[in-house]
Amino acid sequence: MTRDDAYAGLIGRLKRVYLLGSVSELLAWDEQVNLPPDSADQRAEQHAVLAETTHAAASDPRIGELLELLDSDGGPARRDGGLYPDRQAVLHQARRDYDRATKLPAEFVREKAAQGSRGYHVWAHAKRESDFASYAPVLEKNLELAQREAAYLGWGDRPYDAMIDKNDPGLSAEFIAPLFAELKRELAPLAAEIAHSPVKPQRGLLHGFPVEAQRQLLREVTERIGFDYGRGRIDVSLHPFCLGTGADVRMTTRFKEDEPLDSLFSAIHETGHGLYEQGLPREHYGTALGMHAGMAVHESQSRLWENQVGRSRGFWRFFEPRLRELFPEQTRGVSADALYLAINAVKPTPIRIEADEVTYNLHIILRFELERKLFAGELAVRDLPDAWREAARELLGLVPANDREGVLQDVHWSDGSFGYFPSYCLGNMMAAQLWAHVRRLRPGLEEEFARGEFGWLLDWLRREVHAQGRRYAMPELVRRITGEEFSPRFLVDYLRERYGALYLR
Repeated sequence: MTRDDAYAGLIGRLKRVYLLGSVSELLAWDEQVNLPPDSADQRAEQHAVLAETTHAAASDPRIGELLELLDSDGGPARRDGGLYPDRQAVLHQARRDYDRATKLPAEFVREKAAQGSRGYHVWAHAKRESDFASYAPVLEKNLELAQREAAYLGWGDRPYDAMIDKNDPGLSAEFIAPLFAELKRELAPLAAEIAHSPVKPQRGLLHGFPVEAQRQLLREVTERIGFDYGRGRIDVSLHPFCLGTGADVRMTTRFKEDEPLDSLFSAIHETGHGLYEQGLPREHYGTALGMHAGMAVHESQSRLWENQVGRSRGFWRFFEPRLRELFPEQTRGVSADALYLAINAVKPTPIRIEADEVTYNLHIILRFELERKLFAGELAVRDLPDAWREAARELLGLVPANDREGVLQDVHWSDGSFGYFPSYCLGNMMAAQLWAHVRRLRPGLEEEFARGEFGWLLDWLRREVHAQGRRYAMPELVRRITGEEFSPRFLVDYLRERYGALYLR
């Protein structure tokens, strides 16, 4: 076998693992969108079998043999004594994934997949009933599984870092903590300043918006900014999400007649994820060159479209007439300025996905701090609701009315997705840094938005972010794009500029 044949053989096996993973994502999408209520037990078994099959493909000894051959001197990734950068990235990620797969016992992988499926349904019921006691055993089991997983992978003394690294390769709690501490110092005073501002969004301004017309608007908005519905769709779920790959992206939102902005901005957020997936190089699916760079980068794409773009004046100069056309009765008497202030309302809420831009990151800091305590053994699961309420009082200045508004509000822990929450805040930082750079490159960008033109921004993101795959860790990717080190100051500056102009003038 030539070395080029070996590389082709490796790519073929990596793509098989990728395809099996894409089937698993479809099962997860269907579970939250279409699954009959009494079919949950079978779905857990399906997840377990598919996880076991995927794990067997990912830990195939032949992958290890090919990696050993290709890592040796003179392999196909080498030229003049050095590695081709692209092939080096592919081999590095393939080695990381193979090492991880071979360290995890098949039975553990099966158990974790089944537990994640069961956990979702227990969480959904517990949230409806605001019944943390029924959910606590699931959370305890998921925490125990996460710690076992960390031990298998050689992270036994740093289990929380293992979870962070799983979502954002190369990052750790030690890297994140000072960034979040700086944000906390800056954002709490800004939120307090705005809270004391005499400028207040009008309460009850938007209500009675029929769901079908909302559905029409968000379809038009998401298509206009670039989502390809020939390779994706949007449905309804309890908690908005995006799953799938560029060839088949599944998004969800939720609808409330008296909160039309909730469905719209949830859809724009998930569309940002979908645009990233659709922008990854299709010919490289299954390898580092066609793989997203981590969840912080993924969240940077969703948050940039949702906030920097979707809450901008230029965006609404284009879409406001259509909003009024679809909802003439509901928007009669609502001025453009009042509407824009409602779109950028700053009001503390206990619910993360309903939070405004200024306070949103405080929600993430709350979860990050609680997760660290859970993994350090400083906080027991049974004490989590009280700890949550106390942290909400400290960071947000309010206390959830019940556990549905507190510890039960998010789906993530139900399937053991620990270490994911920091990605949202890191994504906000990256989005703001990209936005500052883009505005220097393209000063008239918002005028383009006002004409309904979003193509330049999407093309730029496709070139600078999407096309890079997983060649670089997030901080390095940011530095290469913007020429500056990753920093929270761009987010602070952006929030002060946008919200200061609205509330502190």
